[in-house]
Amino acid sequence: MVTDARPLGACVGFESRAPASMRLIERYLFRQLLAPTLLAAGALSALAVLSQSFSALDILVNQRQNPLLVAKVILLATPHLVVLILPVAILVAALAALNRLHTEQEIVICFAGGMSRWRVISPAIRLAILAALISLALSLWVQPLCYRIMRQTLESMRADLAGTMIKPGQFTHPAPGLTVYAQSIDDEGVIRNLFINLEGTKGRDRTVTARQGRLQKRLGSPVLVLRHGSNQEFSPAGVLNFLSFDEYVLDLAPLVSLDRPVHYKLSDRYLHELFYPDMRQAWERDNRAALFAEGHARLSAPLYDVAFMAMALAGVIGGSFSRIGYGARIAAVAGAALLVRTLGLGAQVAADAQPSLNILQYAAPLIATAIAAAVLFGGPVRGPPIAGERFWGRRSRPAS
Repeated sequence: MVTDARPLGACVGFESRAPASMRLIERYLFRQLLAPTLLAAGALSALAVLSQSFSALDILVNQRQNPLLVAKVILLATPHLVVLILPVAILVAALAALNRLHTEQEIVICFAGGMSRWRVISPAIRLAILAALISLALSLWVQPLCYRIMRQTLESMRADLAGTMIKPGQFTHPAPGLTVYAQSIDDEGVIRNLFINLEGTKGRDRTVTARQGRLQKRLGSPVLVLRHGSNQEFSPAGVLNFLSFDEYVLDLAPLVSLDRPVHYKLSDRYLHELFYPDMRQAWERDNRAALFAEGHARLSAPLYDVAFMAMALAGVIGGSFSRIGYGARIAAVAGAALLVRTLGLGAQVAADAQPSLNILQYAAPLIATAIAAAVLFGGPVRGPPIAGERFWGRRSRPAS
């Protein structure tokens, strides 16, 4: 019987010809591929999330947002990153695991024990199909949902007047005709030494200064409560009016629009919205080809999981046995995978202008899979003789 602790070579013999033992060996091979795939996917995802964190530092530092809110934005971007990373993780993990299994002759022993080529590679294909289904679910449902929540979260950040209007030590222009400067903002949200200039019609500008200020909402409308300051404004007659105050409430609703509709980008839309856009909307009419290209990219992206696994299998198992490893083959497969993915991305860009080129988004991974299958099944299984045996084709045969 095959157990987790026993090497495969000790499990293959007369028993391995029984279907139950072969199923155990297939599960063993599946586990040998699953562990490095999860490890590679986790490591690459962590690297991608780290790069996203650096881009989100602007939100954290310049807008002084809650770190938990920034972490939420990063987390919501993760499903899209996983879809992009999963084929690479499968390729890296499959090449590493298959190289180890082949150089240690465990795959060779499987062939010598009577397993067909398909039964040997079927655990890897099942893993690739599982990854493709996960990618498809993420692309079609999880990614749009997360991106919509993220878009709404970003809009709420922009609606945070303390983050968008006021940046300590800088003159900002959050709205046309509005200039704001503040010396500092403390942890309690109190603004120190505030300067506001509002441009008026016919030169009737207004300048407000205050020692302290605080952004609040009253009756659902944003206001700036100023204390210990002055208001300077020219009258219609051109006379400068000066007014000092202990407290003054400045209504910000006419200056900053907080009710802008959220515009969903291509990555935020569900599949039916990409293939059946609302032609009454000018933006969707003008970007119909880009919407189609994004939809086909969502459907074709999971094919790369299967294609990259097939390429890894062809690179390691499809050629002759080597005791010193498969460095040259692994490098060739990695280069071919990079070329295939680049062609797919290029096809998506080209389809933005010409929808008929969307077929190329499917052609790149499907052709790569077909070539890899031809390499896998087009020649004999080669390996070192074991106990006087040579094996060719699907099953081993005694040497003549």
